[in-house]
This record gives sequence, structure tokens and C-alpha cells, in this order.
Amino acid sequence: MAIIVCPQPQAAEIGLEVMRRGGNAVDAAVTVAFVQGVIDPQMCGLGGCGVMLVHNPEAGDTLLEFYGTAGSLVREDQWERLFIREAADRYGYVLDGWVNDVGYQSVAVPGTVAGLHEALHRFGTISWAEAIEPAIPLARHGFPVSGFMHGYWVTDYGPDVVPNAQRIQATPAARAIYTHEGRLYEIGEVMVQADMARTLERLADGGPDVFYRGEIADSIAADFAANGGFITKEDLATYQVNVTEPMRGTYRGHQVAAAGPPAGGLTLLQMLNFLEGYDIGSHGWPSTEAARLLVEAMAWAVADRELHVADPRFVEVPMGALADKDYAARARAVVHDRAETTHVCVVDDAGNAVSLTHTLGSASGVVTPGLGFGYNDYMNCFDPRPGRPNSVRPGKTRVTMMTPAMVFDGRSLRVVVGAPGGTKIVTGVLQVLVNVLDHRMSPVEAVSAPRVDFQGSVVQAEARIPRVVCEGLERLGYRVNRRTLNYDSYFARPQLIVAEKDGFVSGASDPRKDGGAAFDTETR
Repeated sequence: MAIIVCPQPQAAEIGLEVMRRGGNAVDAAVTVAFVQGVIDPQMCGLGGCGVMLVHNPEAGDTLLEFYGTAGSLVREDQWERLFIREAADRYGYVLDGWVNDVGYQSVAVPGTVAGLHEALHRFGTISWAEAIEPAIPLARHGFPVSGFMHGYWVTDYGPDVVPNAQRIQATPAARAIYTHEGRLYEIGEVMVQADMARTLERLADGGPDVFYRGEIADSIAADFAANGGFITKEDLATYQVNVTEPMRGTYRGHQVAAAGPPAGGLTLLQMLNFLEGYDIGSHGWPSTEAARLLVEAMAWAVADRELHVADPRFVEVPMGALADKDYAARARAVVHDRAETTHVCVVDDAGNAVSLTHTLGSASGVVTPGLGFGYNDYMNCFDPRPGRPNSVRPGKTRVTMMTPAMVFDGRSLRVVVGAPGGTKIVTGVLQVLVNVLDHRMSPVEAVSAPRVDFQGSVVQAEARIPRVVCEGLERLGYRVNRRTLNYDSYFARPQLIVAEKDGFVSGASDPRKDGGAAFDTETR
């Protein structure tokens, strides 16, 4: 039985068709990623970056890291005098002029094209051109603008980020794509991306070299040189995917594999280690006691993240010490004494599995004339203050909470999970795993259940969290913001596949976005 879940229903259907024609999970994931870049262009695309966890029943697990890296022209102190504050949700830093959030200086060297090619080359069975082909007509002929996409365009996420309507029109080439007759496209209007279609065709014909060393690279380098960006042609030509092992841990006898630093796997494992000392399942969800345990696990692990987690090529990250279960036990004793991105999960009928997160960050608003795709704003989460673990340096990548993860019972795959959603990814993945493994929820229940998040000074609680739970947290000394939406896009949007012991596989996509799940009991 093959199954695929992602936030875009049309992309899920295309990925399933790849497997119906004999492709494997990696073939489907790579194809879906290209489609997602067309139909969800502020979340991901050719100008983005990401991380992919691949499981093969015989060969084991492989992590492919293709994060955005700072261009060679950056300086560690370049933004020190522009620093205003850290964002309230711990996603990025607010600078005078928003130069790290929108515009050419906000863009890191894109890794998505290289990462998808590396995955297909190592593990796929279809050609590079075949993987790109389904995305081309969607760009050339267009697709109806979805309610979620339009809602993203017109939403103002508060004082810590540039309003999205302004963001997506930051450059003339971007404005030409996302506006029609002087206004934003309305829901249901067909949006055509002809330049992107031509770029995808060039990429299909010339391979990734055309993006990193050929004509596309020439256009990128010239555009960034003319507009004060930090990326050079040499930065593109020397970009490399890092192929490595995932970080590993355990939770209640299950084996957990996830993307380690600079991604969110270490933070996830710390939270799981913390919760392992409690019978959280006995309290039910939502309940005050379960919420308290989640919030305290988040507070502890996030504090360590801000002190220690960074690009391990530049900063020594004490992964062993932080992930040690005795360290979590000591943290429990202390606590007890006190009163945005897209994702795709795939499992094929041979048991191969993929958890892929790829992103534009919050999207820079930059589009190079003639190329038709937007770039990441991955520079926005570098600490502008020199001398800190996450300070900017050439070639460095910043902290990200992208957390593709898998859970195993012995050698048997149990859960494939990941999410888009900025810093809320790791707390969302945590709660979905707790929902499945502790509260025994189905995949649909697990991704749909109301959620909390705690990464600053205020607990954010979805509107469906009962008032009595919020009041219970307040009596324990927490400040709580009970939000106004039942399915709030503030929170991450997990994608989940669960394999049962009898071999039955089911999955679900978070309803906080236009989720899609597609499965076939007779794939080949």
C-alpha cells in the first residue's frame, strides 16, 4: 500500500500517480516538491532549501541536508547596529529597515535544486526530467488561486514581520507574478507563471548545473550583484548537499530518527526525553495537566536551543549531553519543584519512506527578472549580534526548526512525520507524536487536535483548548493567550503517516491548511 500526505491536495495526487506508474517514495517526494513550488510559491520552490529523511528497509536511514547558506559577502557585524529585538515567537530578528526579512540581503544560497537532485540520484528510479515534468504545465497554463494562498497574501502577522501583501510585491518581477490588473489575484482566479515554466524546462534539460553554474546561475549572480545581495556566482558553483546520518533517540521503547542541528531534531528529542518521565497519556487531551507537561517540556528544550543549537560546522553543539536522558531527568526534578515552509511524507509499497521539509522561510519577495521563482529569506533567523552561536558568517546556515522525523518499533516503521510552520514545527511534531504514541489517536485525530505552543513568555493556546485548561495554566503561573481561531495558522501544519502492526498504513494532513492525502492499496 502506498500513501502520500502533503498540504496541497493536487500535489498529493500527482505524487501518488508517480508511484502507480512504478516510481518509489523518493521519486514521488521529489516530483511533489517541484509541484509544490509552483502551486504554493510563497512556501517553497527553486529558490528555497530544506532537509530530507529517507528510510530504506534494507539500507537504513539517510539524511540529506540542503539548507540555505550565507553568501560569501556577508560580515558578522553587518546588522549589529540595525538590531531592534528578537521576534516574539523566536522566529527571526527584527531589524531597522527589515533588510533581513525582505529584499536581496535576506536571501541565502538556495539548496532545493541540489538537494532534490541528490535524493533522486541516490535513491530514485525516474529521471530528473520526469520528476520536473508535472510541474511545468501547472506553471505555464496556471491554476486557480486557493483560499489558503490568498489568505496568506492578505494576512498581517504582526509587528515582527513585513505584511505579506507588501512582501509578495517587494520587487517588480514579483509584483508582475502575484498581481493582476493592479490588484492581487482573487480566490479562484487562474494564476499563470510563464517565466517559471521556462525555467523549469531549462532545469529539466540542463540538470542542476544550469542552476548552479550555467545560465540560471549567471542571471542570479548578476541580479544580486546589481541589488546589493550577498550571493556570488562562486557561492552557487560551490554549493554542496550534506549527506549524513539522522540524529537518533528513543521514546517509550520506540526508536526515533530526526534531523539534528541546525534543524529541530535535538530539540524534539529533548522534549520527548522530558515527557518520558510522565504518564502523559493518562491525563487525556486537552487537559490542564497534559498541557502543563507539554509547556514545561517546550520551555526547557527551547531554552537550550537558544543557548546551544547552531550550525555544527561552525559551533560545537553538545548534542550528546543535551540529548542524554539523565539530563532530562534532572530537568524534570527542577520543574517539579516549581509550582511558516511545506512538507511531504511518503511511504511506498516496498517500505521506503520519505519525510521532506522544504521552505522559502517567510519568502524574501525577490524574483529575478525572467526566472519566475521567488527566493528564501533564510537570513532572517541569523542572530545580528556578533559572537553568538547563531551569528552570521559566510557559508554558514542558521538554526531551523524543520524536523522531518520517523519512529520505529524495532526495525519496523511506525510513524513518518514533519511539518511546515517556522519555530512552531518542533512543538507541532512533538504534539502529534504524543497524540499517536500516548493518547492513541488516529492520524486524522492527531493532526487535528487543538494545540499549544510555548517559546517565549506567553503560552499560545488554540481556541479549541478549553477555557478551564487555560485557566489552569494561569493558576500555575503561566501567561496564556487563548487565540481566536479554531484551526489557527499560527501553529505548524503536520503531515503524518502511521503504520500499524498488522501492516495497515494510514495518514492525514493538518486541516489548518488545504491538506491532501492520497493512497492506493494496489500501487504495483
